Amino acid sequence: MVDAVTTASDASSRIGSSSALLSQNFETFLALLTAQLKNQDPLSPVDSNEFTGQLTQMAGVEQQLLTNDLLTAILQGQGGAGLTGATDYIGRDATAVWSAVRAENGAATWSYELAGTASAAKVQVLDASGRVVHEADAPERGEGVHEFSWDGAQDGQVYTLKVSAQDAAGGVVQSQVLVTGRVTGVEMYDGQPYLTIGTSILPLSAVIAVEEARAAPAEPEAEASILSALNPMKLFS
Repeated sequence: MVDAVTTASDASSRIGSSSALLSQNFETFLALLTAQLKNQDPLSPVDSNEFTGQLTQMAGVEQQLLTNDLLTAILQGQGGAGLTGATDYIGRDATAVWSAVRAENGAATWSYELAGTASAAKVQVLDASGRVVHEADAPERGEGVHEFSWDGAQDGQVYTLKVSAQDAAGGVVQSQVLVTGRVTGVEMYDGQPYLTIGTSILPLSAVIAVEEARAAPAEPEAEASILSALNPMKLFS
């Protein structure tokens, strides 16, 4: 479920490797320069311009080492800040573009949005191995956000929903699968914050809407209206 992303820990590792190499080169350079000064011909000393250039190079290497240390510190600080910032989502209702959910009580539930009215729309449910375990006509084909629940799921198993839709002319109607629910937890994976929303664990970057938790569940029509208004899929309509 985790996409390949460039994380703070990866960047810190690469900076650390670069720093180690620079440090080795720096020590080697310093040793060679010291040996050169010790063994120079008193009657023909090192040219002052050349010596100044060598000192400048040494200072540049030292500055690069200090810069790498600073970058590593910044990245480490950002990792902690990412977790701290993500905790602000706990207790709020969120909507994310995400298609994987864990089944509970024999059912797996999603929302899906169509950017326009479709003349034909299909839904497919895939298990963790990518095998299609259910395929049917979508329950709703109108523009906007709709609910879909499959009651043939095994509790604890992860299922993914795919939606495909066409208009009357056979053209593709843009669609996306959504996960909505209360944010109940935050975890860090490879330096990236992940939220627990309902029965899904998904990256914070997948979240497209957050609102204050409602005291009571909204009517389905009202909830769909809110999601549709906040959803970037409206740009396709």
